[in-house]
Amino acid sequence: MKYKALLIIFIMLLVPLSGCLNFNPERDIIPEEDLYTDGIFITNSEGIRIEAPQILLDFFFSNVGEEGPEPSIGITSSGCIFFIALEKPMRSCDYGLTWENSRDITQAPFTSDPYGWVDPVTDRVFNIHMMGLESTWIGWSDNDGESWLGNPHDSGPTPLNDHIKLATGPWVSEGYGIPGSLTPLYDEAVYFCYNKLAGIFCFTSFNGGATFEVGGQIFGLATENGGLHGAITTAPDGTVYLPPRVETPTIIFSKDNGLNWETRTMGEDVGTPNPRKNSEVATDTDSNAYHIWSGADFGVYMSRSTDSGESWEQTSIRISPVEVISTTFPQIDAGDPGRIAITYLGSENGSELLNPDIDGEPWNGNPHYAHGNVSYYLYITYSLNALDSEPIFHTVRVSHDPVQIGSICLNSGDCRDIGGSNRNLLDFNDLHIDRDGRVYVAFADGCTEACAIGNNSTPEDSRSKTGSVYYLNNGPSLYESVGDLAELTFSE
Repeated sequence: MKYKALLIIFIMLLVPLSGCLNFNPERDIIPEEDLYTDGIFITNSEGIRIEAPQILLDFFFSNVGEEGPEPSIGITSSGCIFFIALEKPMRSCDYGLTWENSRDITQAPFTSDPYGWVDPVTDRVFNIHMMGLESTWIGWSDNDGESWLGNPHDSGPTPLNDHIKLATGPWVSEGYGIPGSLTPLYDEAVYFCYNKLAGIFCFTSFNGGATFEVGGQIFGLATENGGLHGAITTAPDGTVYLPPRVETPTIIFSKDNGLNWETRTMGEDVGTPNPRKNSEVATDTDSNAYHIWSGADFGVYMSRSTDSGESWEQTSIRISPVEVISTTFPQIDAGDPGRIAITYLGSENGSELLNPDIDGEPWNGNPHYAHGNVSYYLYITYSLNALDSEPIFHTVRVSHDPVQIGSICLNSGDCRDIGGSNRNLLDFNDLHIDRDGRVYVAFADGCTEACAIGNNSTPEDSRSKTGSVYYLNNGPSLYESVGDLAELTFSE
């Protein structure tokens, strides 16, 4: 079972972590026979174990109390956590000790595929939904979810397909919002993207998401997977990023509040798997960008840009340890330059990799076709020097018991059916930091109760979708000036 308070401690071998750690650049590769087996990994840019000081990472677990496949998470400046999945936006204002349903809102008559976003500048909480295939509903709250407003957004004559996303970012001096264009009535630009069969469509709002007057198709055809995409990310310099689901890792970005969009590619050395899920982008306080994805070998990889998306590394960095031979649903956020956190579902069940599966075919690590005895756990990776030529990654297998047993369906319609539908986790998880640089992870737990404690649990037992959260209880902030974060305490 998941523990109320989960302590996973990286033993301190260095003096206090008041900033980036100054690791010895001459690090030795640990022999294979000495690799850790306790779910704690310190790795280099190839995912290989190295000898380096560990950092303190202590995580708290919270059961949201509702089903929560493909969740999104955000935290307001007051400390209220919003977990949005299915039709119930859940809220905790006591650091995950209790949760309540913030469903009493001006809401769409029919909802599906919700997505949430908390504006880190204004604290506006967004809760958006698809309303069938004709339109979407955009709701927002400016008082920590106590009351809500909302409006429909008509998608036009072509039906919606999927992947509604929303984010906010600064206005820039070019494109939409400048004199002669529409005048912004809200401190931040609000971006809204979704896909239709024709491709990706993105729009910009000048009034805080109440209406979206400008925008249109920016990329791709859904029939070529170009219409599906990850989350929207904005940088402090106003650059807006959107990663499409294409075979070579690609970024779409705009530098003029969505008036024009360009594309760049990176990381061609590892490619992306098929069927594949969302790649994601994070930006730090200096507008450096970090793009992550699950590669063709099903490890998590990263490419970096230090010039606001104009150019990207073509040799990818491996974030996940090589022992984690299968991953999916990677998510990332960043604080100060080089300080990033990543989460993903992963499996270390390597013994089956070259053995025939139940259909007589070898498994290549694709979660979509995982064996019935493969177990997936939640991993969280930190780097405090991710911009260095030789970055160090600190990874912990956070969940004590599996999040999923057996395959994780990555494409609708052709899932491997082992013991019932394995679409229980749907399409993604989420990771965001609060204004102190504390990391919060939202995920759906597919293996709960008897499944979590059974030594012989099967895929048939692993079809839950319980909304769950981990957040950093003690450890380094992603903002260097904050230093080490202490345990959160709540008082009335």
